[in-house]
Amino acid sequence: MQNIIDRFISYVTIDTESDADSDSTPSTAKQWDLANKLVEELKAIGLSDVSIDKNAYIMATLPSNVVHKVPTIGFISHFDTSPDFTGANVKPQIVENYDGKDIVLNAEENIILSPDYFEDLLMYKGQTLITTDGTTLLGADDKAGITEIVTAMEYLINHPEIKHGTIKVGFTPDEEIGRGAHKFDVEKFGAEWAYTMDGSQVGELEYENFNAAGAKITVKGKIVHPGYAKGKMINSMYYASEFMNTLPRLETPEHTEGYEGFFHLHNIEGDVEETTLQYIIRDHDKDKFEARKALMQKVVDDLNTKYESEVFKIELKDQYFNMKEKVEPVMHIVDIAEEAMKAVGVKPLIKAIRGGTDGSQLSYMGLPCPNIFAGGHNFHGRYEYVPVESIQKAVEVICKIAELTALKK
Repeated sequence: MQNIIDRFISYVTIDTESDADSDSTPSTAKQWDLANKLVEELKAIGLSDVSIDKNAYIMATLPSNVVHKVPTIGFISHFDTSPDFTGANVKPQIVENYDGKDIVLNAEENIILSPDYFEDLLMYKGQTLITTDGTTLLGADDKAGITEIVTAMEYLINHPEIKHGTIKVGFTPDEEIGRGAHKFDVEKFGAEWAYTMDGSQVGELEYENFNAAGAKITVKGKIVHPGYAKGKMINSMYYASEFMNTLPRLETPEHTEGYEGFFHLHNIEGDVEETTLQYIIRDHDKDKFEARKALMQKVVDDLNTKYESEVFKIELKDQYFNMKEKVEPVMHIVDIAEEAMKAVGVKPLIKAIRGGTDGSQLSYMGLPCPNIFAGGHNFHGRYEYVPVESIQKAVEVICKIAELTALKK
């Protein structure tokens, strides 16, 4: 497994944090550092038609080694990391033969990765974990997925006795800011279906995800000297708090699970003159999703009516939709992944994603694309970790999917 560890660490130590405020693709220039490295690595392991376009979308091909007709399939991951937490100067720590106890990530700052809080850790007793040093995220989302795809392709090249059809590989920028598939050339990719290697816990297999939208609420105020403000000052921050308190308090990420949707306030910037609230809106059910957007609009309208002024302004923008609608008609692609997992000793955990992947957008672009585990936990923060054995199992699943697809008649 040392080759997996070395490859993964070589990826996560390159800062590829994306930036939602940027209009470029990729959204940060530093994403090119890993993108260019990946291009050279794909060539080095022997893939064909390796390309990178002006927006840093990478594609490559593993040619078929059978004479009969086999569907062309693909595997996709993203190389950016979330702007929610810094991805600069990642210093991975290797924990061998994990004993099920607390892991000290950073003694100086007393940052502890504890199974008392993160119970999933106990599933990996005796395994090798890769963690952060407590000051950055790790980047297993989704550099674990990239590691798995590259390693699987290398394995298939080195083991021609494993029969497979044509396999396409795709790596994208900016998935973490919802733009990973925006400029993906599905026609050029040329696959009948694909899988994103972008899930979490070993065994996850997902073909449902949230419908997603973003909302920006701008609240206008008026600043005057506070000593003479009676009847004149409008403090936008107080008005903004009224908006926040009008939404259902328990329909937030920290109070929901499973198929329950939410409103998530993820950023506030303000002063007396103007306050901006940034929300994301999520729901698996399309009707409930539309109702959530309608509720936010209604709150804005009602508050403007209450104050007889256009104090509030809302901008709503759809981001992606539930891939279930596009995958269900071709459920055999999920069945193949499930069969592959069972064949390599992984128990499939078929569940709905409380989030989204490139696959959700790609499915609506004509490339049905379920999601498979990459193995990491606690994404987007200092407590992120990944078991090396989970990465290895994902590699085995990829190879088995390729083999099973070639066997299907």
